[in-house]
Amino acid sequence: MASNIYYILDVFAEAKYTGNQLAVFTNAHTLTKSQMQAIAREINYSETTFVVSPQITSDGYNVLIFTPHQEIPFAGHPTLGTAYILQREVIKQSVERVILNLQVGQIPVEIINQENDETYLWMKQKAPTFHEIFTPEVIAETLGLDTSEINIQYPIQAVSTGLPFIIVPLKTLGSLKRAKVNHDKYYKLIRDIEAKNILIFCPETYYPENQLNVRVFCDFLGIPEDPATGSANGCLAAYLVEHSYFGKNEIDIRVEQGYEINRPSLLLLKASKSPTLPIEVHVGGKVIMVAKGEFLE
Repeated sequence: MASNIYYILDVFAEAKYTGNQLAVFTNAHTLTKSQMQAIAREINYSETTFVVSPQITSDGYNVLIFTPHQEIPFAGHPTLGTAYILQREVIKQSVERVILNLQVGQIPVEIINQENDETYLWMKQKAPTFHEIFTPEVIAETLGLDTSEINIQYPIQAVSTGLPFIIVPLKTLGSLKRAKVNHDKYYKLIRDIEAKNILIFCPETYYPENQLNVRVFCDFLGIPEDPATGSANGCLAAYLVEHSYFGKNEIDIRVEQGYEINRPSLLLLKASKSPTLPIEVHVGGKVIMVAKGEFLE
C-alpha cells in the first residue's frame, strides 16, 4: 500500500472538536476496496471517504464512502466534508460548486465562503421516497420507551434520500434523552426491511434558536450513535414537509444533534413540496479542518 495523505474534518460543527468527524483520502485510486475498508476500520470514525478519480469524471469526482463495517452508497457529512477538501486541496481555488459521483448518483454541493473564513456547504439530496409505516408498540419496545412518549399525530415511517432511515416523532426532550436501543428488538425489526437505521426527533431543544433535536442510531453500520447525520436529516426534512409537521409545505430550520454523546452538532435543513414536483431537500452546515496526516506503506 503506497503512502496516502488524509485530512480530518469536523462537519456540522460550530467549533473544532464538535460535529461529526471525517477522514478524507484525496488520492485513493491505487487502493483496493479491501484496503479502504481496513483503513476505515482503523480510523473508526462514522465514515471515511476515498477520492478515487484524481481528475473530473462526468463533471464530478468519484468518491467511495466506508463505515468501519461496510461500504455505503451515500452519507451526508462525508459528502460535505469531501467537497470541502476537494475545493481546498485538489482544485485549490475558490469554486461555488463541487459535484461528487457517489454510488447513489451525482450529488452537487454548493460552497459558501464567508468573510470571517467560515465555510458553509449545502448539498441537494436525491428526491425522497417513502416506505413502511411502523406501529408505536414495535418502535417503543425497540427504543426502550413507552408508547405514550411517541407523537402519534404523525406516522413512524421509513424514508430515503439515498440511504433509508426510520423516522420516529417523540413528544419531549426527556424521552429523546432516555431512548436506548434494545438490540434484540432492533435486529428483529430491521431483519426483512431495507431501512436499517433509526432517527428520533422532538420539538424541544437545548437552545431556543433551534427547532428540533435529533438522535440517530446506526448499529447495523457499526455506528451505535452518530453525532451528526446529513443523510438522516435529509430524510427528516422530507418527512416534515410530507406530513406538514410545522403546518406548511416548506421548511428552513436548525436541528441539534450529538449532544447526548458529547459531540454537539448543528444541521441546517431546507425542504419544499409542491403539487407537481418532487420534494426538494437541501442539507447544510459548517466544515472545519482539524488535521492532516499520512498512512504509511
